[in-house]
Amino acid sequence: MGKPAARRSPGNAARPDAARKGALRLLNGLREGLSLADQPGALANLAPADRARAQRLALTVLRNIDRADTLLVEHLSKKPRPEVLDVLRLGTVELLEMGEAPHGAVNAAVGLVQSMGPKGRAASGMVNAVLRKIADQRDIWQTLPPEEMPDWLRDPIAAAWGEDTVLAIEAAHQAGAPVDFSAKPDRTAPGEALPTGSYRLDGQAQISALPGYAEGDWWVQDAAAAMAARLLDPRPGEVIVDLCAAPGGKTLQLAAAGAKVTAVDISGPRLGRLRENLARCGLSAEVIEADALAWTPAEAPHAVLLDAPCSATGTIRRHPDLPLIRDDSGIEGLAALQAALIDRALEILKPGGRLVFATCSLLQAEGEDQLAAALQRHPGLTVIRPDLPGIQPDWITDRGGLRLRPDYWPDKGGMDGFFIAGLQKPEAAR
Repeated sequence: MGKPAARRSPGNAARPDAARKGALRLLNGLREGLSLADQPGALANLAPADRARAQRLALTVLRNIDRADTLLVEHLSKKPRPEVLDVLRLGTVELLEMGEAPHGAVNAAVGLVQSMGPKGRAASGMVNAVLRKIADQRDIWQTLPPEEMPDWLRDPIAAAWGEDTVLAIEAAHQAGAPVDFSAKPDRTAPGEALPTGSYRLDGQAQISALPGYAEGDWWVQDAAAAMAARLLDPRPGEVIVDLCAAPGGKTLQLAAAGAKVTAVDISGPRLGRLRENLARCGLSAEVIEADALAWTPAEAPHAVLLDAPCSATGTIRRHPDLPLIRDDSGIEGLAALQAALIDRALEILKPGGRLVFATCSLLQAEGEDQLAAALQRHPGLTVIRPDLPGIQPDWITDRGGLRLRPDYWPDKGGMDGFFIAGLQKPEAAR
């Protein structure tokens, strides 16, 4: 007589569904207008591995939600309740995008709807039948186009750069984003060294377990975002203000270069993350919670880095929830705030000093148009041409700004969308 089968503990048996249920809570929060980042409580009770899987599941669903619906509608006689539809979307994505075994993914989906009470149990037969049919549609799945951006974003991008660029950006959004790092000047970070000086890690990893994390050799920062501080060209001993600084990647770059940095941001919680990163990396900066429009430095800085509040439309490849919870209703107000912040940054800047303005936006209203308007408002400003390592000439605009897009570096995994402009304030009149 053989040994009795080993029992799986309830915790181990529940792990896959714990992550799936966490993903469904995140998707439900989106219907209430909350971004994934605005829902820390949705995953608070999960183990770290389950939390990471739940986030990965939710992100993958969001990158493929229209593709999933395209297939599902062919098998549904009527639209199911939203929470049941989310289970069907999750099952479809697990089957066709993530390569889960049909038996496990279908059974898990059925179990999820059965746990929703009488109405969920009534839908379990339908969920089982639909997903079994979906499992046979891998070939069709591969032919479906990437998720389309909403018209309020798609139309201005097409007007600026053409339909081919729109399609290339949508493909980049579909592919998601690798993890990039910035390292201290005398250190390296995991992954491949990129032409601009950042490092890129392909695939999934526990960040805190990577070599150099505990030593503070590097920090997570998209390669496009890192170019703003590189354009500013911080020098040892310079007094530099980082306005709208949190969560602090650019502050770390400036401090690592030996500058005397003051980091200003209106958000106390986000500044908490900045302080944690400074401490881990053994770097120092003065951190101030204040409204950048009202704050005055004790000493006029040599340089200001302004990463202004914006629509964040350049970050959709890592935040696919953004198009589902935002529209263009706030763009005009954001553009006005950006202009006011540029004016304030120039006001506090030492004569002859340098300002780098940046937004993680794909909209010219938050980039190219801001540069043109600033040059008109402030006669005497000169543009610092972004001739940086790894920059392609066609990334530089007619006025000397740096336009970065998700479809750049397609063979390397893309980059976030950014607009970055360097400005030199005129010397004081004699």
